[in-house]
Amino acid sequence: MLLATPESGDDVRLPQRHTLSPLRNGRWDPTTRLDPGEFWRATLTPDGPGTLRLDWRDGTLRTSAWGPGADWLIARVPALVGDLDRPVVFVDAPRALLEAQRNHPGLRLGASCTLYHDLLPTILAQRITAGEAMRQWRRLCTELGDRAPGPHPELRLPPAPDRLAAMPSWWFHPLGVERKRAEPLVTVAKHASHLWAWSELPTAEVASRLVLLPGIGEWTIGTVLGTAFGEADALPVGDFHFKNTVAWALAGEPRGTDERMLELLEPFRGQRGRVLKLLNLDGNGAPKFGPRQRILPMHRW
Repeated sequence: MLLATPESGDDVRLPQRHTLSPLRNGRWDPTTRLDPGEFWRATLTPDGPGTLRLDWRDGTLRTSAWGPGADWLIARVPALVGDLDRPVVFVDAPRALLEAQRNHPGLRLGASCTLYHDLLPTILAQRITAGEAMRQWRRLCTELGDRAPGPHPELRLPPAPDRLAAMPSWWFHPLGVERKRAEPLVTVAKHASHLWAWSELPTAEVASRLVLLPGIGEWTIGTVLGTAFGEADALPVGDFHFKNTVAWALAGEPRGTDERMLELLEPFRGQRGRVLKLLNLDGNGAPKFGPRQRILPMHRW
């Protein structure tokens, strides 16, 4: 039987790039910037908009925040940088996982605590390539997001819920967003006030409520439970690549299915998201066959 034992120690660490990087949707994410030793994030909070800056370039973590949501953001820095996460050490595990664990010791999973913010780019990433989703997220924030509080001249906030909820589906077409993704964006905006209360619930309860929203499925829920809550078992079922990554790393099979992925990860239940993260960080991508698929504009779908 595969075992997972708690890592000893309870020390507070400086932020890891791999802990914060899931919150950034591309290098030019208008809401989030991550550079060596520095992190910026502009977002919405229950108290209003806010901008957070983390700076640890000199080996000491310094936090600054601006806007009505500043205090709310500062209070959640420990969750954001993974101090509330308790990593595990896997033993008697497949070689690929043991090597990934050795190459990325003490990986911490962070929690943004901003469910509304995290849902929007995740919905945009449904059914399309990562590059397309990043471009569309940037355009959405440029069109509908206000300038972020604070001194950073380029940061913008995510679209305010009332503004996004008022947009008809045709408005999204010039951005490259078809109706199947535009409608969930509007639905999430209309339920934004409930999302703050849902964020205080256990992740299983959050998942059961999110799935009731049209257009929010397993992949979207698995993704945001990982970023917004730091859920170690969060698993984006339905991803194009992850099933192959797991099959290749844990069983030497170049192609897998979601069912096979779940079977191989079952011994790690409770830590399946952490296992997937480690395998991805260690470059365990499955072999690629055939030419890359050409990206078609939306009007040719």
